[in-house]
Amino acid sequence: MKLNDDAQTIIDESQNQVELQAALEQIDTLLKEQQIQPSELQWTILINHINEMIKRSIAGEKMSGVDPKMFEEVSKEALLIADKVVQHIGNLPSDEMYVLSIHFEAARQNEI
Repeated sequence: MKLNDDAQTIIDESQNQVELQAALEQIDTLLKEQQIQPSELQWTILINHINEMIKRSIAGEKMSGVDPKMFEEVSKEALLIADKVVQHIGNLPSDEMYVLSIHFEAARQNEI
């Protein structure tokens, strides 16, 4: 996992560092299994998103509804990784999986 200064700052300043680090370790493992390599910028954006997801999970906040049909072109691999991460964080609606999957789908395209 290549992290730039901005990504490290998000981690260092997170009020939920332990949870964030655990989620990032899981994500790194899942991405390596699928041979997906996000760029440094993609990692930074993903880390920020995961940090916000953890905040919502702890606060019991729910994001507004998402239409799963909008994500029909997202690969099964990206959706599976996102689902595992949402389950790992816990206390989040399944809608979070769809929005999160976009990060993994974008990183999948790096190989092409």
